Amino acid sequence: MTCFAAPERGHHVGVSLGTAHQPGARVSAPVPPATRAARPGWRDPRLWIGLLIVTVSVLGGARLLAAADDTVAVWAVSGDAGPGAELTTADLVAHRVRFADDGDLEGYFTVDDELPADLHLVRGVTAGELLPRAALGSASDTGDTVELPIAVEAEQVPASVQTGSVVDVYLVGQGKGRSLEGGPVLAEATVVDAPSPDAGFGAATGRRQLVLAVPEADAAAYFAAVGRVDSPLLTVVRKG
Repeated sequence: MTCFAAPERGHHVGVSLGTAHQPGARVSAPVPPATRAARPGWRDPRLWIGLLIVTVSVLGGARLLAAADDTVAVWAVSGDAGPGAELTTADLVAHRVRFADDGDLEGYFTVDDELPADLHLVRGVTAGELLPRAALGSASDTGDTVELPIAVEAEQVPASVQTGSVVDVYLVGQGKGRSLEGGPVLAEATVVDAPSPDAGFGAATGRRQLVLAVPEADAAAYFAAVGRVDSPLLTVVRKG
């Protein structure tokens, strides 16, 4: 039989349960488990509201831009051309134009219009000018056209005059004791040939030769006017 001795008076027996608590030691608080933010699902109403706002903004911006662009694409000529000239689609370019009055558009050809098969000009047009319906007619409307050569002092011809240019020709001189005045003797004539002043005729005489396409009646009137003038001087003015 085993006997246990009783503890002496004044002494205490400490029983250890687990880890002994030390006076003054810091006790750590328990750390909560980390949670990951969940992405909103397709059923989240906030997602649908955001998509609705974006869609309305895009549609509203598109309608605003469409309303602001009220221009119309119409045909314009790419180069100078005079009466009697025949145009093709290669001679036309599309320009976007805003018309203040919708009725003004009726006088021109839009790119959606069917162009006439006969694109003969009855009056001159300049490069970049919108093609008016009133400027077109059939070949019979322009009459018989002839090529008229004229010799002009080089300084009386703008350097920009070339094949395809539309020009007016003025006649200056003395006729029956008085100076000739008035309008051009040739109006809106198309230049069909414009040799360089340094080539051929120009190199020998210092003058520039131009070949103009004019109605036959205008050519006859030109020769009559030149015949009435002493020392005629021609001046060429480029149109446009």
